[in-house]
Amino acid sequence: MIEFYLNGQPQKLDQTDPNLSILDWLRTKMRLCGTKEGCASGDCGACTVLLGSLDAQDQWHYVAMNSCIGLVGALHGKHLVTVDALQTEPAHPVQTAMVECNGSQCGFCTPGIVMSLVGLHQQVAGAGSSASAHQLMEALAGNLCRCTGYRPIIEAGARTLVDSVQQWDGSTLFSPAPSAAFKAASAQAAVLQDEAGNRFTAPLSLADLRAQLAAQPQARLVAGSTDLALEITQQLKTLPQLISVEQVAELHELEQDEQNLTIGSALRYVEFGPLLNQYWPAFAPMLERLGSLQIRNRGTLGGNIGNASPIGDMPPPLIALGAQVQLDGANGSRWLALEDFFRDYKKTALQPGEFIRAVRVAKPAANERLFIYKISKRLDDDISAVLAAFWLRFEGEQVADCRLAYGGMAGIPKRALNAEAALRGQVFEEPAITAAANALAQDFTPMSDVRASAAYRQEVAGNLLRRALYEHRAPSTGGAALMVTDYA
Repeated sequence: MIEFYLNGQPQKLDQTDPNLSILDWLRTKMRLCGTKEGCASGDCGACTVLLGSLDAQDQWHYVAMNSCIGLVGALHGKHLVTVDALQTEPAHPVQTAMVECNGSQCGFCTPGIVMSLVGLHQQVAGAGSSASAHQLMEALAGNLCRCTGYRPIIEAGARTLVDSVQQWDGSTLFSPAPSAAFKAASAQAAVLQDEAGNRFTAPLSLADLRAQLAAQPQARLVAGSTDLALEITQQLKTLPQLISVEQVAELHELEQDEQNLTIGSALRYVEFGPLLNQYWPAFAPMLERLGSLQIRNRGTLGGNIGNASPIGDMPPPLIALGAQVQLDGANGSRWLALEDFFRDYKKTALQPGEFIRAVRVAKPAANERLFIYKISKRLDDDISAVLAAFWLRFEGEQVADCRLAYGGMAGIPKRALNAEAALRGQVFEEPAITAAANALAQDFTPMSDVRASAAYRQEVAGNLLRRALYEHRAPSTGGAALMVTDYA
């Protein structure tokens, strides 16, 4: 059984298919049809809802998420708020601004847009501040308007979030008082099972997770379900055994010492991103383009790595940094270089019963730089065609050492060893870049697909090395490197 709140009212679920998405449960079981399905893949934002979690002081904190790829088991101990809760007077300030600014056209995408803006309003109003224009754009980046009505939508957001933040008289919706019984139930492991035997469990400790995986080595691990759920919504699969890592406390640890950061595999992008950006600033613009805010609110580091996609955004920069991954299971834990974790397309070094526990990333030393570049058809909320990451250690103008890693160029995220050899020991100038770019032909034979042709991938992979050179030169010339966002 799982227990949670829906729009301020307590709910209990049992004998429910754990493959059911939150969106389908809302629309087909609860008849709450304000939340729309646009893509069923977490791309358009029409299904956006707010998910609240309790902190140690019994205060609720909310994030926007895509309900089309959230599974019902993830609701345990949470508060789900949908647009249907905003039907009564007084209207929410966001709703009023959307009406006054003519921000709604056909209306299909509007519920998701409203919920994204309400989520940001809840964040800034609770902090007694206002949002920045950048925060507003980040909140809306995961919501696609099919009527191309962005200007009035942005105006509505600016009026109620940037220019001033009006408090809402109905804000009690976001603060239901959790009963002792609810808190006690939330502290128990979630279990959801249907009549067909499909089962979802959420162990609370590392020991429980090890035991469950040892007993069910074929079970699928799930965290934020931002990718796994696509097997259900797009491929129409039924996943009979799901084990969630979301409540395992040890997988949420974020630690650091003088040399390294150690990031728990169940930490979400919004949780570990700020600290990672602090030490390696090149991650910041890439992480902001990793899916949408709805995705980053739910997606985890372990999920991005364990999915073993050749176009996953996190592995190339982590491989470039020489990161290590900790694998755990009933037989103990072991550390492995992340580049050795990927064996072949969708094949990894994980043994039956093993899972990803943490990732260790070195802090920067003197004379080290990291460059990360993402190439995609759309700036926001899009999948990479090529993602390049270059770690360079300099001695003067000479490249003393380097690791060049790419995603989208092979069946796995992979280092360009021949290009590294051409660059290592050379002065970081055009001749060395040209030699390294030419050597990429020995490292990769990319494929053509809907995102890019093989020829384009090969050419852009070399051009990104040249871009790193121009960016490296920029501080000494006093200019700033031109960014793709300058044209957004």
